[in-house]
Amino acid sequence: MSKIILASQSPRRFEILSSLGIAFSVVPSEIDESRIKASKPSSLVKKLSFAKAKAVFEEQENCIVIGSDTIVYMDSEVFGKPGTDEEAVRMIQKLSGRWHTVYTGVTIMSEKKTETYYVKSQVKFRKLSIDEIKAYVNECHPLDKAGAYGIQDNRVVEKYRGSLSNIIGLPSEGLKERLSMYGENNGSY
Repeated sequence: MSKIILASQSPRRFEILSSLGIAFSVVPSEIDESRIKASKPSSLVKKLSFAKAKAVFEEQENCIVIGSDTIVYMDSEVFGKPGTDEEAVRMIQKLSGRWHTVYTGVTIMSEKKTETYYVKSQVKFRKLSIDEIKAYVNECHPLDKAGAYGIQDNRVVEKYRGSLSNIIGLPSEGLKERLSMYGENNGSY
């Protein structure tokens, strides 16, 4: 019986995976994300999710590891997690009133099989004043979120197209079915 491991300490990914009724444990991956490069956003999130899953998989036995990474992309620029409140304000100012794309890469890795894929969704921000942006950053502390925001905060997003769980950080659609292909569904998930 293979145990399922989420290679992330994101509380949002934890909630999404828990909502699927899957038993799993959390082992955060310790990779240097800044060293991973790609020319396309879809390739970048796939490489990052693979690296995270692989780092955890190599330290475990008899397991299925789920690695995931999310980025915000607009005008050929990748918006990862901001390092400071000031950087968060700058990111949100750029996104204000505009559409952008959220990419999440997912890797499911086991001894027998590895699958890496990505999902993308579109998000439009409300037009925000600098005071609204600063208040959001001060009150919601978005430094652990790609693009410096969380759609679940219900403060900055006007509308979206596509998977909501993808925008939050782990596309849940089809994930349970994909996991069932990694072994017998023996109640371990």
